[in-house]
Amino acid sequence: MPRNLLVFDMDGVLVDVTQSYRATIQETVQHFAGVSVSPEQIQDYKNQGGWNDDFALSHRMIEDAGAKAAYDAVVAYFQKIFHGANEDGKILQEKWVACEGLFDRLFAHYSLSVFTGRYQWEAILTLKRFAPSMFCPIVGSDNVQRTKPAPDGLIKILEEVPHDRVWYIGDTVDDARASSAARVPFIGIAAPGSSRYEELRVLLASEGAIAVLDSINQLESVIE
Repeated sequence: MPRNLLVFDMDGVLVDVTQSYRATIQETVQHFAGVSVSPEQIQDYKNQGGWNDDFALSHRMIEDAGAKAAYDAVVAYFQKIFHGANEDGKILQEKWVACEGLFDRLFAHYSLSVFTGRYQWEAILTLKRFAPSMFCPIVGSDNVQRTKPAPDGLIKILEEVPHDRVWYIGDTVDDARASSAARVPFIGIAAPGSSRYEELRVLLASEGAIAVLDSINQLESVIE
């Protein structure tokens, strides 16, 4: 008999990426444009929608700062900072959000999957560190023709995993819009310590979130 299905975004939901992806955006923009960008500025772009891809966001912020850089050069520098020489870069600064026991309890009762804007192999690297073998499938941006806010990755999971009820848990406008396009109930995450916290809570609610939580550690109270 199919189980209920929980599909998670990754960055800002399963892992705190303040010192990994967000810091890499800052360092990349600084390198190419010579300007410092704040966490609030990054979040302002994210809140506009359409900036789920951190490569594209970094490139856009460089251009908006008045500098020019080839997109491929931006991606290469970004990846060098994020991955380091041997996966010893900023990726190691990621922090697992879930409290001990949360995913053991969820895994016992739900099917768990991931739909992320990362490449699939990058998502697998981090999940192997924190929660190996719990999520299947793991769908990344390289597994779909259209990335978020398009719902393609979410639809792919729905087609692959037998399920009863389903929820998508994410932290951005693009997550909410992908969920809406797939006609899947959306649960928003807005971490209290994050940039533009209050704005993000209001924004996710306005995009149709059935609940906006401070973290996935509150998830059980919503889905049970």
